[in-house]
Amino acid sequence: MADHLQLYSYWRSSAAYRVRIGLNLKGLAYETLPVHLVRDGGEQHTDGFRELNPQELVPVLKHGDRILRQSVAILEYLDETWPEPALLPATSRDRQRSRAIALAVACDIHPLNNLRVLQYFDREWNVPQPERDEWVRHWITDGFAAVEAMLTDHPSTGEFCEGNTPGLADCCLVPQVYNARRFGVDLSPYPTIERIERACLALPAFDVARPEKQPDAPQPN
Repeated sequence: MADHLQLYSYWRSSAAYRVRIGLNLKGLAYETLPVHLVRDGGEQHTDGFRELNPQELVPVLKHGDRILRQSVAILEYLDETWPEPALLPATSRDRQRSRAIALAVACDIHPLNNLRVLQYFDREWNVPQPERDEWVRHWITDGFAAVEAMLTDHPSTGEFCEGNTPGLADCCLVPQVYNARRFGVDLSPYPTIERIERACLALPAFDVARPEKQPDAPQPN
């Protein structure tokens, strides 16, 4: 069972969503172990989960006895361990660009609208829900304006963020577009982002990774 993969995930976590896409693009079978980030104060804060990840965040990927943390680092681990199909391009220049787009989402946009940030606003400062939602929309639109500029009319942009093969940047971008829609962001100023998202979601690897298709997603009545 050396290659047995277990993903500690939450259906609506965009960081876990990234890793689901990467695993699917690699054609890797994995077991989903749900971690409810809200119920009973958040299962990520339990002693048992803290042993897996001292940051108390999902995702965590177990590969045999190895414990892997941080979604982008996990995606690069997958690419190095199972090189085909590649998530990163062949040349250093194109790999840098792909990482730059991915990190613009994972490091600059996502942390500002993470659940724990919004919970802190509520718990410590009593920030009302409308103001919290506006905070999220501001930082998504600010970040998407930059990402759109990085993608539009760039010679490396193809059907996907980098060429005509989905990769690391797309793994990060699609979950952030899901978050944008969830918070009511107007996406019309970002036609390239929307076009790439449509191309991605048409692929089974992205489609089955959607939050609503996860085993721990709430079921409609």
